[in-house]
Amino acid sequence: MKTFDLIEGNITQALFKLALPVMGTSFIQMAYNMIDMIWIGRLGSSEVASVGTAGFYLWMSFGVLLIAKIGAQVNVAQNIGRRDIQSAQKYSVAGIQGAIILGLFYTLIVYYFRIPLIDFFNIDDAYVNSNAVEYLQIAVIAIFFAFINEVISGIIIGSGNSHFPFKVNMVGLLTNITMDPILIFGIGAIPAFGVKGAAVATALSQFAVTLIYVIFIKKSNFEFLKISIFKKIYLKEIIENARIGLPVSLQSLLFTLFSMILARIIAFWGPVAVAIQRVGGQIESVSWRTAEGFSSSLSTFIGQNFGAQKKERVKAGYMTSLKIITGFGIMTTLLMVLFPHEIIRIFIPEPESIRIGSQYIKILGYSQLLMCIEIMTQGAFAGMGKTKPPAIVGVSLNAARIPLAILLTQTFLGLDGVWWSITITSIFKGMIIMIWFLIVLNKYMIKK
Repeated sequence: MKTFDLIEGNITQALFKLALPVMGTSFIQMAYNMIDMIWIGRLGSSEVASVGTAGFYLWMSFGVLLIAKIGAQVNVAQNIGRRDIQSAQKYSVAGIQGAIILGLFYTLIVYYFRIPLIDFFNIDDAYVNSNAVEYLQIAVIAIFFAFINEVISGIIIGSGNSHFPFKVNMVGLLTNITMDPILIFGIGAIPAFGVKGAAVATALSQFAVTLIYVIFIKKSNFEFLKISIFKKIYLKEIIENARIGLPVSLQSLLFTLFSMILARIIAFWGPVAVAIQRVGGQIESVSWRTAEGFSSSLSTFIGQNFGAQKKERVKAGYMTSLKIITGFGIMTTLLMVLFPHEIIRIFIPEPESIRIGSQYIKILGYSQLLMCIEIMTQGAFAGMGKTKPPAIVGVSLNAARIPLAILLTQTFLGLDGVWWSITITSIFKGMIIMIWFLIVLNKYMIKK
Protein backbone atom coordinates (compact mmCIF):
# COMPACT_ATOMS: atom_id res chain seq x y z
CA MET A 1 0.00 0.00 0.00
CA LYS A 2 1.28 3.42 -0.92
CA THR A 3 1.95 6.09 1.70
CA PHE A 4 2.49 9.78 1.03
CA ASP A 5 5.40 11.94 2.10
CA LEU A 6 3.97 15.22 3.41
CA ILE A 7 7.25 16.97 4.26
CA GLU A 8 7.96 18.07 0.68
CA GLY A 9 6.01 19.65 -2.16
CA ASN A 10 3.02 21.96 -2.52
CA ILE A 11 1.28 22.42 0.85
CA THR A 12 -2.23 23.14 -0.43
CA GLN A 13 -2.16 20.16 -2.77
CA ALA A 14 -0.79 17.91 -0.02
CA LEU A 15 -3.51 19.02 2.42
CA PHE A 16 -6.33 18.51 -0.06
CA LYS A 17 -4.93 15.18 -1.27
CA LEU A 18 -5.00 13.93 2.30
CA ALA A 19 -8.05 15.86 3.53
CA LEU A 20 -10.64 15.04 0.86
CA PRO A 21 -10.70 11.27 1.46
CA VAL A 22 -10.59 11.87 5.24
CA MET A 23 -13.57 14.21 4.98
CA GLY A 24 -15.26 11.67 2.72
CA THR A 25 -14.70 8.99 5.36
CA SER A 26 -16.04 11.35 8.04
CA PHE A 27 -19.15 12.02 5.95
CA ILE A 28 -19.64 8.28 5.53
CA GLN A 29 -19.56 7.85 9.31
CA MET A 30 -22.03 10.71 9.61
CA ALA A 31 -24.23 9.14 6.96
CA TYR A 32 -24.67 5.97 9.05
CA ASN A 33 -26.58 7.91 11.69
CA MET A 34 -28.19 10.34 9.26
CA ILE A 35 -29.65 7.57 7.12
CA ASP A 36 -30.96 5.91 10.28
CA MET A 37 -32.61 9.20 11.26
CA ILE A 38 -34.19 9.72 7.86
CA TRP A 39 -35.75 6.24 7.82
CA ILE A 40 -36.67 6.19 11.51
CA GLY A 41 -38.15 9.67 11.19
CA ARG A 42 -40.80 8.05 8.98
CA LEU A 43 -41.85 5.94 11.97
CA GLY A 44 -42.44 9.02 14.13
CA SER A 45 -40.82 11.39 16.64
CA SER A 46 -41.09 8.83 19.47
CA GLU A 47 -38.92 6.38 17.54
CA VAL A 48 -36.44 9.16 16.75
CA ALA A 49 -36.33 10.02 20.47
CA SER A 50 -35.61 6.36 21.29
CA VAL A 51 -32.69 6.06 18.87
CA GLY A 52 -31.47 9.52 19.85
CA THR A 53 -31.44 8.58 23.53
CA ALA A 54 -29.54 5.31 22.96
CA GLY A 55 -27.32 7.07 20.45
CA PHE A 56 -25.64 9.05 23.22
CA TYR A 57 -23.80 5.88 24.26
CA LEU A 58 -22.62 5.26 20.70
CA TRP A 59 -21.46 8.87 20.67
CA MET A 60 -19.71 8.36 24.01
CA SER A 61 -17.91 5.30 22.63
CA PHE A 62 -16.16 7.55 20.13
CA GLY A 63 -14.64 9.47 23.03
CA VAL A 64 -13.30 6.27 24.58
CA LEU A 65 -11.73 4.98 21.36
CA LEU A 66 -9.87 8.28 20.92
CA ILE A 67 -7.55 7.11 23.73
CA ALA A 68 -6.07 4.61 21.27
CA LYS A 69 -6.74 6.33 17.94
CA ILE A 70 -5.28 9.83 18.36
CA GLY A 71 -2.04 8.68 19.95
CA ALA A 72 -1.50 5.96 17.34
CA GLN A 73 -2.16 8.34 14.44
CA VAL A 74 0.10 11.09 15.82
CA ASN A 75 2.94 8.73 16.78
CA VAL A 76 2.84 7.00 13.39
CA ALA A 77 2.91 10.37 11.60
CA GLN A 78 5.75 11.82 13.70
CA ASN A 79 7.90 8.68 13.38
CA ILE A 80 7.39 8.60 9.64
CA GLY A 81 8.57 12.21 9.58
CA ARG A 82 11.69 11.10 11.47
CA ARG A 83 12.07 8.10 9.12
CA ASP A 84 11.81 5.73 12.11
CA ILE A 85 9.75 2.95 10.53
CA GLN A 86 10.35 0.44 13.33
CA SER A 87 8.82 2.76 15.93
CA ALA A 88 5.90 3.49 13.60
CA GLN A 89 5.25 -0.26 13.42
CA LYS A 90 5.17 -0.62 17.19
CA TYR A 91 2.79 2.29 17.68
CA SER A 92 0.50 0.88 14.96
CA VAL A 93 0.20 -2.50 16.64
CA ALA A 94 -0.16 -0.88 20.07
CA GLY A 95 -3.04 1.20 18.70
CA ILE A 96 -4.93 -1.90 17.53
CA GLN A 97 -4.25 -3.73 20.78
CA GLY A 98 -5.56 -0.75 22.72
CA ALA A 99 -8.67 -0.62 20.53
CA ILE A 100 -9.50 -4.29 21.19
CA ILE A 101 -9.06 -3.92 24.96
CA LEU A 102 -11.08 -0.69 25.19
CA GLY A 103 -13.73 -1.96 22.78
CA LEU A 104 -14.42 -5.12 24.77
CA PHE A 105 -14.54 -3.22 28.06
CA TYR A 106 -16.91 -0.51 26.81
CA THR A 107 -19.20 -2.94 24.98
CA LEU A 108 -19.66 -5.20 28.01
CA ILE A 109 -20.30 -2.27 30.36
CA VAL A 110 -22.94 -0.68 28.11
CA TYR A 111 -24.73 -3.99 27.48
CA TYR A 112 -24.85 -4.96 31.15
CA PHE A 113 -26.09 -1.53 32.33
CA ARG A 114 -28.29 -0.74 29.31
CA ILE A 115 -31.51 -0.27 31.29
CA PRO A 116 -30.21 2.15 33.96
CA LEU A 117 -28.25 3.97 31.25
CA ILE A 118 -31.48 4.71 29.38
CA ASP A 119 -33.30 5.53 32.64
CA PHE A 120 -30.70 8.25 33.26
CA PHE A 121 -32.52 10.56 30.82
CA ASN A 122 -35.69 10.45 32.91
CA ILE A 123 -37.98 10.41 29.87
CA ASP A 124 -41.58 9.94 30.99
CA ASP A 125 -42.56 7.70 28.08
CA ALA A 126 -42.44 3.89 28.47
CA TYR A 127 -42.57 3.32 24.70
CA VAL A 128 -39.56 5.56 24.07
CA ASN A 129 -37.57 3.95 26.89
CA SER A 130 -38.37 0.38 25.78
CA ASN A 131 -37.35 1.04 22.19
CA ALA A 132 -34.16 2.77 23.35
CA VAL A 133 -33.11 -0.27 25.41
CA GLU A 134 -33.84 -2.66 22.53
CA TYR A 135 -31.85 -0.50 20.12
CA LEU A 136 -28.89 -0.16 22.49
CA GLN A 137 -28.53 -3.87 23.30
CA ILE A 138 -28.04 -4.58 19.58
CA ALA A 139 -26.02 -1.47 18.76
CA VAL A 140 -23.29 -2.41 21.26
CA ILE A 141 -22.13 -5.03 18.73
CA ALA A 142 -21.45 -2.22 16.27
CA ILE A 143 -19.55 -0.33 18.96
CA PHE A 144 -16.91 -3.05 19.37
CA PHE A 145 -16.18 -3.25 15.65
CA ALA A 146 -16.19 0.54 15.39
CA PHE A 147 -13.31 0.72 17.90
CA ILE A 148 -11.14 -1.48 15.70
CA ASN A 149 -12.19 0.25 12.48
CA GLU A 150 -11.52 3.77 13.73
CA VAL A 151 -8.05 2.98 15.06
CA ILE A 152 -6.91 1.14 11.94
CA SER A 153 -8.26 4.01 9.86
CA GLY A 154 -6.32 6.51 11.99
CA ILE A 155 -3.08 4.52 11.64
CA ILE A 156 -3.37 4.36 7.86
CA ILE A 157 -4.17 8.08 7.68
CA GLY A 158 -1.17 8.78 9.93
CA SER A 159 1.01 7.01 7.36
CA GLY A 160 -0.20 9.53 4.78
CA ASN A 161 -2.76 7.39 2.95
CA SER A 162 -6.35 8.52 3.40
CA HIS A 163 -7.78 6.93 0.24
CA PHE A 164 -7.96 3.34 1.45
CA PRO A 165 -9.99 4.05 4.64
CA PHE A 166 -12.41 6.04 2.49
CA LYS A 167 -12.94 3.09 0.14
CA VAL A 168 -13.39 0.61 2.98
CA ASN A 169 -15.88 2.81 4.82
CA MET A 170 -17.81 3.32 1.60
CA VAL A 171 -18.45 -0.44 1.56
CA GLY A 172 -19.82 -0.14 5.09
CA LEU A 173 -22.08 2.73 4.11
CA LEU A 174 -23.48 0.90 1.11
CA THR A 175 -24.20 -2.06 3.37
CA ASN A 176 -26.04 0.23 5.78
CA ILE A 177 -28.00 1.96 3.00
CA THR A 178 -29.13 -1.40 1.65
CA MET A 179 -30.05 -3.00 4.97
CA ASP A 180 -31.70 -0.05 6.74
CA PRO A 181 -35.07 0.13 4.91
CA ILE A 182 -35.26 -3.66 4.59
CA LEU A 183 -34.78 -4.31 8.31
CA ILE A 184 -36.70 -1.27 9.59
CA PHE A 185 -39.83 -1.66 7.40
CA GLY A 186 -39.51 -5.28 6.24
CA ILE A 187 -39.75 -6.74 2.75
CA GLY A 188 -41.20 -10.06 1.54
CA ALA A 189 -40.50 -12.75 4.14
CA ILE A 190 -38.38 -10.34 6.23
CA PRO A 191 -40.56 -8.77 8.96
CA ALA A 192 -40.38 -5.11 10.02
CA PHE A 193 -38.04 -4.75 13.01
CA GLY A 194 -38.48 -0.98 13.51
CA VAL A 195 -35.71 0.68 15.49
CA LYS A 196 -34.09 -2.71 16.16
CA GLY A 197 -33.64 -3.10 12.41
CA ALA A 198 -31.59 0.11 12.28
CA ALA A 199 -29.31 -1.24 15.01
CA VAL A 200 -28.81 -4.56 13.17
CA ALA A 201 -28.00 -2.72 9.92
CA THR A 202 -25.36 -0.61 11.67
CA ALA A 203 -23.80 -3.68 13.33
CA LEU A 204 -23.61 -5.55 10.01
CA SER A 205 -22.04 -2.53 8.34
CA GLN A 206 -19.34 -2.12 10.97
CA PHE A 207 -18.57 -5.85 10.87
CA ALA A 208 -18.15 -5.67 7.08
CA VAL A 209 -15.58 -2.89 7.48
CA THR A 210 -13.67 -4.84 10.15
CA LEU A 211 -13.61 -7.94 7.96
CA ILE A 212 -12.11 -5.99 5.05
CA TYR A 213 -9.42 -4.49 7.30
CA VAL A 214 -8.51 -7.92 8.72
CA ILE A 215 -8.16 -9.41 5.23
CA PHE A 216 -6.15 -6.39 4.14
CA ILE A 217 -3.72 -6.62 7.06
CA LYS A 218 -3.12 -10.33 6.45
CA LYS A 219 -2.64 -10.13 2.69
CA SER A 220 -1.11 -6.70 2.04
CA ASN A 221 2.43 -5.39 2.34
CA PHE A 222 1.39 -2.62 4.71
CA GLU A 223 4.76 -2.11 6.41
CA PHE A 224 3.41 -0.69 9.65
CA LEU A 225 1.39 -3.81 10.43
CA LYS A 226 3.94 -6.53 9.64
CA ILE A 227 4.30 -7.27 13.36
CA SER A 228 1.80 -9.82 14.68
CA ILE A 229 -0.92 -8.12 16.71
CA PHE A 230 -1.19 -10.99 19.21
CA LYS A 231 2.48 -12.01 19.44
CA LYS A 232 3.44 -9.38 22.01
CA ILE A 233 1.71 -6.67 24.04
CA TYR A 234 3.42 -3.35 23.37
CA LEU A 235 2.61 -1.89 26.78
CA LYS A 236 5.06 1.02 26.58
CA GLU A 237 3.64 2.14 23.24
CA ILE A 238 0.04 1.61 24.41
CA ILE A 239 0.73 3.92 27.36
CA GLU A 240 2.38 6.53 25.12
CA ASN A 241 -0.56 6.42 22.72
CA ALA A 242 -2.89 6.85 25.69
CA ARG A 243 -0.87 9.79 27.02
CA ILE A 244 -1.52 11.72 23.82
CA GLY A 245 -5.06 10.46 23.30
CA LEU A 246 -6.36 10.76 26.86
CA PRO A 247 -6.89 14.56 26.96
CA VAL A 248 -8.79 14.40 23.65
CA SER A 249 -10.77 11.42 24.93
CA LEU A 250 -11.70 13.15 28.19
CA GLN A 251 -12.79 16.22 26.27
CA SER A 252 -15.02 14.12 24.01
CA LEU A 253 -16.43 12.05 26.88
CA LEU A 254 -17.24 15.09 29.00
CA PHE A 255 -18.76 16.79 25.97
CA THR A 256 -21.09 13.81 25.59
CA LEU A 257 -21.85 13.79 29.32
CA PHE A 258 -22.73 17.48 29.28
CA SER A 259 -24.92 16.87 26.23
CA MET A 260 -26.69 14.09 28.12
CA ILE A 261 -27.35 16.45 31.02
CA LEU A 262 -28.73 18.98 28.54
CA ALA A 263 -30.93 16.17 27.20
CA ARG A 264 -32.38 15.75 30.70
CA ILE A 265 -33.19 19.45 30.73
CA ILE A 266 -34.69 19.22 27.24
CA ALA A 267 -36.79 16.19 28.27
CA PHE A 268 -38.93 18.61 30.30
CA TRP A 269 -40.40 19.76 26.96
CA GLY A 270 -41.29 16.18 25.93
CA PRO A 271 -40.19 13.54 23.36
CA VAL A 272 -40.48 15.95 20.41
CA ALA A 273 -37.84 18.24 21.92
CA VAL A 274 -35.60 15.22 22.60
CA ALA A 275 -36.02 14.09 18.99
CA ILE A 276 -35.17 17.58 17.74
CA GLN A 277 -31.93 17.62 19.74
CA ARG A 278 -30.94 14.33 18.10
CA VAL A 279 -31.92 15.35 14.58
CA GLY A 280 -30.37 18.80 15.00
CA GLY A 281 -27.13 17.16 16.08
CA GLN A 282 -27.16 15.04 12.92
CA ILE A 283 -27.69 18.13 10.76
CA GLU A 284 -24.91 20.04 12.51
CA SER A 285 -22.64 17.03 12.04
CA VAL A 286 -22.28 18.09 8.40
CA SER A 287 -20.19 20.98 9.74
CA TRP A 288 -18.26 19.30 12.51
CA ARG A 289 -17.59 16.11 10.58
CA THR A 290 -16.13 18.15 7.71
CA ALA A 291 -14.02 20.13 10.16
CA GLU A 292 -13.07 16.90 11.93
CA GLY A 293 -11.96 15.34 8.67
CA PHE A 294 -9.78 18.35 7.92
CA SER A 295 -8.56 18.28 11.52
CA SER A 296 -7.43 14.67 11.15
CA SER A 297 -5.56 15.37 7.93
CA LEU A 298 -3.97 18.51 9.39
CA SER A 299 -2.87 16.46 12.40
CA THR A 300 -1.05 14.04 10.08
CA PHE A 301 0.44 16.87 8.00
CA ILE A 302 1.72 18.75 11.04
CA GLY A 303 2.78 15.51 12.73
CA GLN A 304 5.07 14.51 9.86
CA ASN A 305 6.52 18.00 9.44
CA PHE A 306 6.87 18.49 13.19
CA GLY A 307 8.79 15.21 13.37
CA ALA A 308 11.01 16.35 10.48
CA GLN A 309 11.48 19.81 12.07
CA LYS A 310 9.99 21.57 9.02
CA LYS A 311 8.82 24.63 10.94
CA GLU A 312 7.76 26.77 7.99
CA ARG A 313 5.62 23.95 6.62
CA VAL A 314 3.98 23.50 10.03
CA LYS A 315 3.00 27.18 10.07
CA ALA A 316 1.97 27.30 6.42
CA GLY A 317 -0.11 24.13 6.84
CA TYR A 318 -2.13 25.67 9.66
CA MET A 319 -2.66 29.03 7.95
CA THR A 320 -3.73 27.36 4.71
CA SER A 321 -6.17 25.14 6.58
CA LEU A 322 -7.54 28.15 8.47
CA LYS A 323 -8.41 29.90 5.19
CA ILE A 324 -10.11 26.81 3.78
CA ILE A 325 -12.16 26.02 6.88
CA THR A 326 -13.20 29.66 7.24
CA GLY A 327 -14.79 29.58 3.80
CA PHE A 328 -16.62 26.38 4.62
CA GLY A 329 -17.79 27.68 8.01
CA ILE A 330 -19.27 30.82 6.48
CA MET A 331 -21.14 28.77 3.87
CA THR A 332 -22.57 26.43 6.53
CA THR A 333 -23.65 29.35 8.69
CA LEU A 334 -25.55 30.94 5.80
CA LEU A 335 -27.33 27.70 4.92
CA MET A 336 -28.46 26.99 8.50
CA VAL A 337 -29.54 30.56 9.24
CA LEU A 338 -31.36 31.18 5.95
CA PHE A 339 -32.96 27.76 5.30
CA PRO A 340 -33.73 26.12 8.68
CA HIS A 341 -37.28 25.03 7.78
CA GLU A 342 -36.21 23.37 4.56
CA ILE A 343 -33.39 21.51 6.31
CA ILE A 344 -35.36 20.14 9.26
CA ARG A 345 -38.26 19.06 7.02
CA ILE A 346 -35.99 16.49 5.36
CA PHE A 347 -35.78 14.53 8.62
CA ILE A 348 -39.10 14.99 10.44
CA PRO A 349 -42.26 15.99 8.54
CA GLU A 350 -44.42 16.70 11.62
CA PRO A 351 -45.46 20.41 11.87
CA GLU A 352 -44.59 20.79 15.58
CA SER A 353 -41.17 19.20 15.03
CA ILE A 354 -40.51 21.53 12.10
CA ARG A 355 -41.43 24.58 14.19
CA ILE A 356 -39.14 23.67 17.11
CA GLY A 357 -36.40 22.20 14.96
CA SER A 358 -36.07 25.12 12.57
CA GLN A 359 -35.44 27.45 15.50
CA TYR A 360 -32.75 25.08 16.80
CA ILE A 361 -31.02 24.91 13.40
CA LYS A 362 -31.08 28.70 12.98
CA ILE A 363 -29.59 29.38 16.43
CA LEU A 364 -26.85 26.76 15.95
CA GLY A 365 -26.05 28.29 12.58
CA TYR A 366 -24.53 31.39 14.16
CA SER A 367 -21.72 29.35 15.75
CA GLN A 368 -20.69 27.18 12.80
CA LEU A 369 -17.68 29.21 11.65
CA LEU A 370 -15.92 29.28 15.01
CA MET A 371 -16.93 25.70 15.77
CA CYS A 372 -15.17 24.60 12.57
CA ILE A 373 -12.07 26.62 13.49
CA GLU A 374 -12.05 25.07 16.96
CA ILE A 375 -12.17 21.50 15.64
CA MET A 376 -9.54 22.13 12.96
CA THR A 377 -7.20 23.73 15.50
CA GLN A 378 -7.53 20.69 17.77
CA GLY A 379 -5.93 18.69 14.96
CA ALA A 380 -3.08 21.19 14.71
CA PHE A 381 -2.39 20.88 18.44
CA ALA A 382 -2.55 17.06 18.20
CA GLY A 383 -0.04 17.01 15.34
CA MET A 384 2.46 18.68 17.66
CA GLY A 385 1.64 16.19 20.41
CA LYS A 386 -0.01 18.93 22.51
CA THR A 387 -3.52 17.72 23.26
CA LYS A 388 -4.02 19.38 26.65
CA PRO A 389 -4.81 22.99 25.56
CA PRO A 390 -7.86 22.04 23.45
CA ALA A 391 -9.05 19.77 26.25
CA ILE A 392 -8.82 22.57 28.82
CA VAL A 393 -10.76 25.00 26.63
CA GLY A 394 -13.31 22.41 25.52
CA VAL A 395 -14.07 20.92 28.91
CA SER A 396 -14.40 24.24 30.73
CA LEU A 397 -16.72 25.87 28.21
CA ASN A 398 -18.74 22.72 27.54
CA ALA A 399 -19.32 22.49 31.29
CA ALA A 400 -20.49 26.11 31.26
CA ARG A 401 -23.36 25.08 28.99
CA ILE A 402 -25.23 23.47 31.89
CA PRO A 403 -25.64 26.50 34.19
CA LEU A 404 -26.04 28.78 31.18
CA ALA A 405 -28.85 26.59 29.80
CA ILE A 406 -30.60 26.49 33.18
CA LEU A 407 -30.34 30.27 33.44
CA LEU A 408 -31.54 31.02 29.91
CA THR A 409 -34.45 28.56 30.01
CA GLN A 410 -35.85 30.51 32.98
CA THR A 411 -36.19 33.58 30.73
CA PHE A 412 -38.56 34.29 27.85
CA LEU A 413 -36.35 32.05 25.68
CA GLY A 414 -37.64 28.82 27.22
CA LEU A 415 -36.37 25.80 25.27
CA ASP A 416 -34.42 28.10 22.93
CA GLY A 417 -32.25 28.97 25.92
CA VAL A 418 -30.65 25.50 25.65
CA TRP A 419 -29.81 26.08 22.00
CA TRP A 420 -28.33 29.50 22.78
CA SER A 421 -26.15 28.03 25.55
CA ILE A 422 -24.59 25.73 22.93
CA THR A 423 -24.04 28.49 20.39
CA ILE A 424 -22.56 31.03 22.81
CA THR A 425 -20.03 28.57 24.26
CA SER A 426 -19.07 27.31 20.78
CA ILE A 427 -18.24 30.85 19.70
CA PHE A 428 -15.98 31.41 22.71
CA LYS A 429 -14.28 28.01 22.30
CA GLY A 430 -13.35 28.79 18.70
CA MET A 431 -11.90 32.19 19.52
CA ILE A 432 -9.88 31.06 22.54
CA ILE A 433 -8.37 27.90 21.04
CA MET A 434 -7.33 29.72 17.85
CA ILE A 435 -5.58 32.47 19.80
CA TRP A 436 -3.90 29.89 22.05
CA PHE A 437 -2.54 27.91 19.09
CA LEU A 438 -1.22 31.03 17.37
CA ILE A 439 0.71 31.85 20.56
CA VAL A 440 2.12 28.29 20.73
CA LEU A 441 2.96 28.39 17.03
CA ASN A 442 4.81 31.70 17.39
CA LYS A 443 6.93 30.31 20.26
CA TYR A 444 7.66 27.17 18.21
CA MET A 445 8.80 29.25 15.22
CA ILE A 446 11.31 31.34 17.19
CA LYS A 447 12.63 28.43 19.26
CA LYS A 448 16.06 27.22 18.16
